[in-house]
Amino acid sequence: MTDASSPQPRTLRPIADVAADLGVPAEALHPYGRYAAKIDPWTHALPPAGGDGRRPARVILVTSINPTPAGEGKTVTSISLAMALRRLGRRAVVALREPSMGPVFGLKGGATGGGAATVEPAVDINLHFTGDLHAVTAANNLLASLIDNHLFRGREPALDVRRITFHRVLDVNDRALRSVVVGLDGAVPRQERFDITAASEVMAILGLSRDPADLRRRLGRIVVGSGRDRRPVTAGDLGADGAMAALLRTALMPNLVQTSEGGPALVHTGPFANIAHGTTSLASLALARSLAEFVVVEAGFGADLGAEKFVNLVGAHGGPQPDAAVVVVTVRALKHHGGAEGDLARPDPDAVRRGLANLERHVGIVRRLGLRPVLAVNRFPSDSPAEIDAVLDAAAAWSVPAACSTGYADGGAGAVGLAELVIEAADTPAVHQPAPQVYRPEDPIANKILAVATEIYGAGGVEFTPAARRSIAWAEDQGFGSLPICVAKTQYSLSDDPGLRGAPRGFTMTVRDVEVRAGAGFLVVLMGDIMTMPGLPAEPNALRIDVDEQGRVRGVV
Repeated sequence: MTDASSPQPRTLRPIADVAADLGVPAEALHPYGRYAAKIDPWTHALPPAGGDGRRPARVILVTSINPTPAGEGKTVTSISLAMALRRLGRRAVVALREPSMGPVFGLKGGATGGGAATVEPAVDINLHFTGDLHAVTAANNLLASLIDNHLFRGREPALDVRRITFHRVLDVNDRALRSVVVGLDGAVPRQERFDITAASEVMAILGLSRDPADLRRRLGRIVVGSGRDRRPVTAGDLGADGAMAALLRTALMPNLVQTSEGGPALVHTGPFANIAHGTTSLASLALARSLAEFVVVEAGFGADLGAEKFVNLVGAHGGPQPDAAVVVVTVRALKHHGGAEGDLARPDPDAVRRGLANLERHVGIVRRLGLRPVLAVNRFPSDSPAEIDAVLDAAAAWSVPAACSTGYADGGAGAVGLAELVIEAADTPAVHQPAPQVYRPEDPIANKILAVATEIYGAGGVEFTPAARRSIAWAEDQGFGSLPICVAKTQYSLSDDPGLRGAPRGFTMTVRDVEVRAGAGFLVVLMGDIMTMPGLPAEPNALRIDVDEQGRVRGVV
């Protein structure tokens, strides 16, 4: 059997066989065709992590340096590492986020890996998949419509039309929807905006909910706005939580697919790390830990975003502490951070050495978070021996185990050396005390933001706009001050300026606004010019996607 939609058809295993190898009982499996399925871990109880007497799976977090716009192969490395662990006889599962169709049709294309290291069926996963993102969009926009109906009917609790904080979403990049006016045809006219679905609080809630009851509770806590008395009004106050939970009941179940070598992969929920918490669902991680020996989980973008949020935000909601953190780096990205211009494939060992400052900072962030780093050099054919040696020599000087990985070309075989280092790191008892918290829950919101900005990003200070100060004061006054923070900023720099490359220090970061996400259980801190609705690039990837005469999709992966 093959995946007919893939540009390079691969023989795929029936999903029931993949599930059986993982130890998932047939009655817990909800197939979506022959090669994908949802797993119901609640109706058909599966063992908790370590519940069968085995040690809970070791969690390997995959992060990176600040990427170039093309990405540095973090997903390829995650997939190939899981495949390599299986080649070494270890029960391993890779846990990834679901792709958003915004980037698929926008700048980056598909998000299922590439070459010999993919999750399959790749095209189906990139386009619609099991409908999870559509369910999030529908649930989000159901609440938005109920808000406008509440205003139109003049119901209690009264909402101040000027203080609506919940917005509509769509799973596309569309800058024209960043600011719109609704209600011109007889409803209550008001200014509105669309965010991309991955930025929706409903997406974050789906990713952080442990079971259907937790999902319902979190949905009811969503703050949709406030009244003239400035007191918060929630989705539960509007009676929206039950219908929203009904729309999301299936989406909450983790999705099972397979790697290009036939091993298990869980692909579930899709929050971006530059505007949300950037990793797969807690339900998916709990399931993987109950069934595997190693769980390889990807956190979006660099250690300043994905890794920090995995530890400080996902961890605050019961997520596991990783046993090791793989930091993915490419020679081309180091040249970019070292000031190289033009063709990044051209050998330039001096630019690589200059760019190592960015890598050193990300290794430092991983250590500051209390994690043990392992360096993965995602090697390209254009990388020269001198450039590779510069990276490996630096890793040795920092006492960081490092290996080259050629997963794109060689699949699991290309990451065996990396897998051996990961096993050693994960199995080595910790010799240091856990790293101190970056901030405490009881700290004032402004102090939490300053702590992340200075201790993680290297900033010298933070400036707050008047709007941000008002939002912080309201959040603390209404009892939301103890929530952890989720910084939304550019992924291309340690700062909030995408043009500031390398390893800057002492810069000032600007907080534009702070949004309460009480259902998700965190505060979104908008920094710099970050947008929650991306725009399309000059040459969108959508222009390269087509369907041939046999119905096969081209241009997605």
